[in-house]
Amino acid sequence: MSLPREGRSMESVGGKAGLVLAGGGARAAYQVGVLQALKEMLPDPKVNPFPIICGTSAGAVNAGALAVNADDFGRAVDNLLEVWRHFEPHHVYRSDFPGAMANSARWFGGFLFGAFLKNRRISLLDNRPLEGLLARQLDFARIERNIKAGALDAVAITCSGYTSGQSCSFFEGADHFEGWQRSQRIGIKTRIALEHLMASSAIPFLFPPHKLNREFFGDGSMRQIAPVSPALHLGADRIVVVGTARIRHDSPERTRGDLYPTLAQIAGHVLNSIFLDSLAVDLERMERINRTISAVPPETLKKMGLTLHHVDVLVLTPSQPLEAIAVKHVRSLPWTIRFLLRSVGAMRRGGANLASYLLFERGYCNELIVLGYNDTVKRREEVESFLAGGLSSVPGAYARTVKFMVPDQAPEPTGKTAA
Repeated sequence: MSLPREGRSMESVGGKAGLVLAGGGARAAYQVGVLQALKEMLPDPKVNPFPIICGTSAGAVNAGALAVNADDFGRAVDNLLEVWRHFEPHHVYRSDFPGAMANSARWFGGFLFGAFLKNRRISLLDNRPLEGLLARQLDFARIERNIKAGALDAVAITCSGYTSGQSCSFFEGADHFEGWQRSQRIGIKTRIALEHLMASSAIPFLFPPHKLNREFFGDGSMRQIAPVSPALHLGADRIVVVGTARIRHDSPERTRGDLYPTLAQIAGHVLNSIFLDSLAVDLERMERINRTISAVPPETLKKMGLTLHHVDVLVLTPSQPLEAIAVKHVRSLPWTIRFLLRSVGAMRRGGANLASYLLFERGYCNELIVLGYNDTVKRREEVESFLAGGLSSVPGAYARTVKFMVPDQAPEPTGKTAA
């Protein structure tokens, strides 16, 4: 199936397309490679193929950059490539000796004297360099102009509230969009700004929380039980999800482990649970709901008052484990960061998971960009058909594509399925 002709929006060929960018720290470089491939597949790379853009954690940074430059999708991707291809750790967090050691001293002091250190910014790393970089690169006022010009419908950035415990999706969109509320998750209409990106990407313990309105927020992947939900609430009919880890449907091989896990192994396991597991579970649940609902006759659904419609989800995730790639580059980190990582066992192979989230290093990021590009190009026919609004002509496409049903965007009656 051919792509739409130049000048036609994706909305006109099969509903509104949404883009969901998951979290993962430095692993989000993979998403930039995917976006590069998508740009090359478009007949007119200037036209934004995703009127709805949602991001979480490091994916929120990429989502914000796309929304700011939604009037020229190709330029937005090129800007992301320029930044990620030249990333160094000091662009994201303090890696010089005075900065790294002073921040680490405050971190360990917080453990010892936390009861006496109230309202103090305490984290293992100081990510103010990233804040400065984003402030220089992104003009958030352009989001409103892009929405008014029709280049963008809405952008959502998900954060996790430390006081409320809610997963909060802050979104900026056209006038007709309204907020939503479900169990432990809420949509709040606002103007997206730098602080939303910083809050969403504040990995717990590693980076400090940020205050938005009346409470402090941290990484949006925490407590995010339905990563795809914001895009559905904002009206997406087709969604491309770009993850930062392989989604396995088979059970991993169980191996014997006699060595006591290091702190880095434990921390990496926790971060995997925060960043990776919720997306896999959400997609699996949606696929299961799809099979269940498809077995129910339409008249029964109508009788029950359930208004449902199909939503296709194309999932693009790495074909290789990114922690294995991280092992090859971890020694390229500044010696101050290597010292901190070595103290918790992150320089060993078993601790590579933790290192893979912090490796904002040129070689690692470029290898992930290439992997994301190649993985997407290998699925070119499937991706092009999806962007064009159909998958039925692609043999075997559904083996790698989740197809499920979700409620229409009307207000949900009590006790019925939520998005």
